[in-house]
Amino acid sequence: MSCVYCVAPDARSYEPRQHLLTFEEITDVVRALARHGLRRVRITGGEPLVRPQVAELVAMLAQIPGITDISLSTNGILLPRYASALKRNGLKRVNISLDTLQPHKFRRISPAGRWEEVWEGIQTALAVGLIPVKLNCVLMKGVNDDEILDFARLTLHQPLHVRFIELMPIGNIGFYRQGHLFPIGEAKARCAQLGELIPVTQGEAVGAGPADVFRLPNAQGTLGFIGACTANFCHRCNRMRLSSDGLLYPCLGHGIHVDLKPALALPPDQREEAIMERVEQALLCKPEGHQFITVTPHATFRTMRAIGG
Repeated sequence: MSCVYCVAPDARSYEPRQHLLTFEEITDVVRALARHGLRRVRITGGEPLVRPQVAELVAMLAQIPGITDISLSTNGILLPRYASALKRNGLKRVNISLDTLQPHKFRRISPAGRWEEVWEGIQTALAVGLIPVKLNCVLMKGVNDDEILDFARLTLHQPLHVRFIELMPIGNIGFYRQGHLFPIGEAKARCAQLGELIPVTQGEAVGAGPADVFRLPNAQGTLGFIGACTANFCHRCNRMRLSSDGLLYPCLGHGIHVDLKPALALPPDQREEAIMERVEQALLCKPEGHQFITVTPHATFRTMRAIGG
């Protein structure tokens, strides 16, 4: 999609296919972690649905004892093609990126896509039961902050769960430096113009994510607010990210990582112990916080697309 906040115009390179983990290697990592308490897995990208046979990966992960929830983050364009197979193979729910409800503005934000295709993907996800369907809206001052109430109104009459997300100083730093950060507290205040924001603390719409979740009176969906910069949630973060080329990141906002590929190259009877040793190294390196606001923004170690944005 080449979204303006994610990928700079001169940073559209791709990882060679031979560097990518196989589905079997990904499954080995998840299986080892599941034996030590992992319960939820999210498949993300870039765009995970461009990976051939990704529904087969879902099926492999769903068969791992202990894994109770598999979700997927997507731009939605390929969902009409793959949603039924994903659901059939064990995918529970989806997060779909949608930063505007205006098709003409969509091309400004995501030059390589079409709004109508994303909307069709959203409707397909609802139809096949990939629920709750969450819409991830990255707020950008001067770009889409005028649509906050329009997004909030979506939740009144449709079972859609909007997640407003603060723009983060990673990815296209040049775009961030143009003053596009819109504080999440202001987004919440605007939504309150439509009625009381009733806290939601339980249910599948809440999940285990970082959002503070609310519901407008009698609304079918919910509103979530994710303030990675001005109201960060680092103190309750329990996530790690495994990149497609085998690097385990304990924090999205730091370049700290541990390479799992050497462990995956070992014989099967030695693999799990070696994986967990490296996972422990990553956990010990997990910082107290990302410091997005307290340090000068700098070019991230990888684009958001490469680390799972």
